[in-house]
Amino acid sequence: MTFRSGFACFVGRPNAGKSTLTNALIGSKVAITSSRPQTTRHAIRGIVHRDDAQLVLVDTPGLHKPRTLLGQRLNDLVRETYANVDVVGFCVPADEKVGPGDRFIAEELKALKTPVIAIVTKTDKADKQTIGEQLLAVSQLHDWAEVVPVSAVSDFQVALLADLLVQRLPTGPPLYPDGELTDEPEQVLVAELIREAALEGVRDELPHSIAVTIEEMNPRVDRPEDRPLLDIYATLYVERDSQKAIVLGSKGSRLKGVGTTARRQIEVLLGTPVYLDLHVAVAKDWQRDPKQLRKLGF
Repeated sequence: MTFRSGFACFVGRPNAGKSTLTNALIGSKVAITSSRPQTTRHAIRGIVHRDDAQLVLVDTPGLHKPRTLLGQRLNDLVRETYANVDVVGFCVPADEKVGPGDRFIAEELKALKTPVIAIVTKTDKADKQTIGEQLLAVSQLHDWAEVVPVSAVSDFQVALLADLLVQRLPTGPPLYPDGELTDEPEQVLVAELIREAALEGVRDELPHSIAVTIEEMNPRVDRPEDRPLLDIYATLYVERDSQKAIVLGSKGSRLKGVGTTARRQIEVLLGTPVYLDLHVAVAKDWQRDPKQLRKLGF
C-alpha cells in the first residue's frame, strides 16, 4: 500500500465554513468556529490520521479586502500558506450567491500551480436546486481539479472530500507522531477558545477587535497527583472603553459567562481541571498599530 502525507489548506471568504470543515475532517475541535466572520487569526494545523495517509490541514484566516494593518497581515499569512501546501480547498457556502469576495479569491487561485478543489460548503442550509445552481456558478469561475458539495454539519461527503485531498498528496512517510491532532502550542489553542467564547453572543456593535494573551499557564503546585489543577491567567484586549463595558457586561456578568464557557472547552481540550482567571484591558486601536500587533502575537 502506498502511504501519502502532505499539507492541504482551505481558503475562502470569511465565514465560508473552513474551520467547521477542518474540525469535521479531524473529528475534534482544533480550529475555533464562530457565527461571526474573521474568527480565525492563526494558521492552525489539524492532522487527519488514516491507514493510507496523513493529511495535515492548515486553517487560514478568510481572505478579504483589508482595511487595517492586521487585515493586511492576515492576507499575507493566507498567501504564504497556500504557496506551501500540496492541495488547496476553495470554500464557497451553498446558501449565499457567489459574490465579489469569492471572485477575488478565485482570481488569486488561478495563478497557483497547486491543484485546487472547489468545495461548496453548508449544503445542509440549502435545497437541491440552490445547491445545483451554486455548483454550476462555482464551476464557471475556473477549471478546478474537482468541484464537490459537502456539509460538515450533516457529515455529507466529508469522507469523499478527504479521499480527494489525499489523492493529491505526495507519497511519503507520516510527518507527525500517530495520535497527534495539532502542532499548535497549547497556549495558542487556549487563547483561541477564550476568544471564541468572548465573541459568541456579543451584540453586533462589538467589532472583531478582541485579542487574547495568556499571561500564565501552570499546574498548581500544592495539589495531590490524583487531583491536578491548571491555573490559567489571561487578558482580553479590546480597542475602546465602550467595548470593555460590553465584554464585562452588567456587574461583570458577561465576562463570568465567557469564563465558564471557555473553561469547559479548555478542560475538554487539555483533559484536566482548570482555574481560569480573565481580565479585560484596553489597547487603543491595536489593529492598526505595528508595535501592539507584535505584542499581541501578530
